[in-house]
Amino acid sequence: MKKILASLLLLSVAVGYADGQTALTGNKFADNWAIGVNAGGTTPLTHHSFFKNMRPVVGVHVDKYLTPAFGLSLEAMGSFNTTGSKTAFDASNVSLLGLVNLGNLFAGYNGAPRLFEVEAVAGIGWLHYYVNSGMGEDRNSMSSKLGLNFNFNLGESKAWTLAVKPALVYDMNAMGTEAVRFHANRAAWEISAGLTYHFGCSNGRHYFTEVRPYDQAEVNQLNAQINRLRAEADNTAKVLQDANRKVSDLESELAACRNRKPEVVKDTIDNSKKLLESVITFRQGRIGIDNSQLPNVERIATYLRNHKEAGVVIKGYASPEGSAEVNERIARQRAEAVRNMLVNRYRIAKDRIVAEGQGVGYMFEEPDWNRVSICTINTRPDAAEGK
Repeated sequence: MKKILASLLLLSVAVGYADGQTALTGNKFADNWAIGVNAGGTTPLTHHSFFKNMRPVVGVHVDKYLTPAFGLSLEAMGSFNTTGSKTAFDASNVSLLGLVNLGNLFAGYNGAPRLFEVEAVAGIGWLHYYVNSGMGEDRNSMSSKLGLNFNFNLGESKAWTLAVKPALVYDMNAMGTEAVRFHANRAAWEISAGLTYHFGCSNGRHYFTEVRPYDQAEVNQLNAQINRLRAEADNTAKVLQDANRKVSDLESELAACRNRKPEVVKDTIDNSKKLLESVITFRQGRIGIDNSQLPNVERIATYLRNHKEAGVVIKGYASPEGSAEVNERIARQRAEAVRNMLVNRYRIAKDRIVAEGQGVGYMFEEPDWNRVSICTINTRPDAAEGK
């Protein structure tokens, strides 16, 4: 008996070590309980016919699985009387058994029961023989049971197990008359089939489930990393907020610039009644007058025809692109182009016209607007005298 208990203890330690590297859920005290029923037959191991001397057996058992590889079972079995005796049962056997799931022990647990599994069964029990009244007293003996359970786990939830259970049951001390030992003449085959129901666990399943284990150092490291990433995210949000604010300010300034009227920096265009001015615009790098600008030239010519005492000053300008030398030449040529058109097309006397190049113009904020010739009407006293 001591050897059996020691073997069970060593087996439990070994199984616990094998599963110690895996973190499981559904391993509370109230988890992984099961209840089942068995039915089959028993026959002596030696000196008897296997089927002729077989008696039916039935039983119930309650199981508790401590790990996916190891469990305990409390089993009660009874064999029916098939002789002329008046007792219903020949014997009953109540056993405390250890269960070892060989697949989970050697191949590892996959987080759910396999469809087919093999369990090793070993344990000790109390064997009671029933005797007819008047023929002697009932006898008690120590028993041991060694066997295998061939389990088929049914259903998607694996809540039910159908098992075939061959085992050897030993009467260890011949109803208390001999020393405790294994002896083939006091052994019997017990072959049964059983159905077991596994109760639900705290993890919502009917079996152990795996979780990834974390140690506290790793948790602290992950928390520190999370806090660091949150701080970086906050800083990025602030930078993005400042950038959005700058973009909004720039958009407001741009809208204000677009809505602002052009301002003359140097030479101001005077639209008052005292002076008449006309602006002729040019394309970039061009000195020719476009057809679209002819009405502006004709306006000056018409005035000069109607006012013989008046003269005109034409100032040509260039935009900032290009070199200073080129800009000076283009500005002069633009003024001369307007003068030549007044003389050649509209027959305005050349001495009534002054054409000057002013270089780069800064009258307007937009550089493109400064590619112009500005014509300013003035009154000539000598013209009034007919000179």
